[in-house]
Amino acid sequence: MDSVVGDEESSPSVGVAGEPEAARVAAAESAVADAGGVPLVDDPATLVGASPSFVVALGESALLDLVRAGIDVPVLPVDAGRGVRSVPNHALAEALQHALGGEATTESRRCFDVTIDGEDAVALFDVTLVTAEPARISEYAVRSRGDLVSQFRADGVVVSTPTGSHGYAKAAGGPTLEPGTGTGVVVPIAPFAIQADHWVVADDDLQLSVERDEGTVSLRVDDRALREVGPAVTVSLSAGPELTLVCTAESGARW
Repeated sequence: MDSVVGDEESSPSVGVAGEPEAARVAAAESAVADAGGVPLVDDPATLVGASPSFVVALGESALLDLVRAGIDVPVLPVDAGRGVRSVPNHALAEALQHALGGEATTESRRCFDVTIDGEDAVALFDVTLVTAEPARISEYAVRSRGDLVSQFRADGVVVSTPTGSHGYAKAAGGPTLEPGTGTGVVVPIAPFAIQADHWVVADDDLQLSVERDEGTVSLRVDDRALREVGPAVTVSLSAGPELTLVCTAESGARW
């Protein structure tokens, strides 16, 4: 088993990230203390600067906020979705006992670095171009390492990491990818073609573009709308930072 608490002689500090007013934040704080840790409850940016032994992320939003803040210590996800091997909220106390007792493993999940017109973002799950108005089909192009993968008409296109392949991309017809394979999956959203393909591609050099728009196209990075995208604008995706997950016996299955 891996230790996520180092060799500290004093009690290890454990960050807690979640909605400040949520009752489960207080419950998590108590659970950390009961397991022998020193709880640090604060916003993600402050927790990143404090460098705790690991951070408990209460929910998907807290996890994504930590990723965007540049978290560089392991994270124990709680009720944050299948792709990140979450611990159910009711099992958090047991998971903390195991993590602080040295009975945990760690796994890495690679993110996308996203660049458009000099603006940068990071995606743990997926990057999406989608028409903002219903029934407005635009034309999209996908390139991998400079080669054209496909050009198609659709409501949009989603590119997911293996972590995000459990979510929107799967709902749109894509496969579930194994973490650590250095790949992503490209899936058209409501394509105009009767039989549409989807593609598994390397995650280190991808470009998305709108070739023709019949309505406003929005760029979404994970759970946030980043900006509108017009024709002749390239969205570049490359291999980004790695998120380290704390996994205990209570964590969800890898698949």
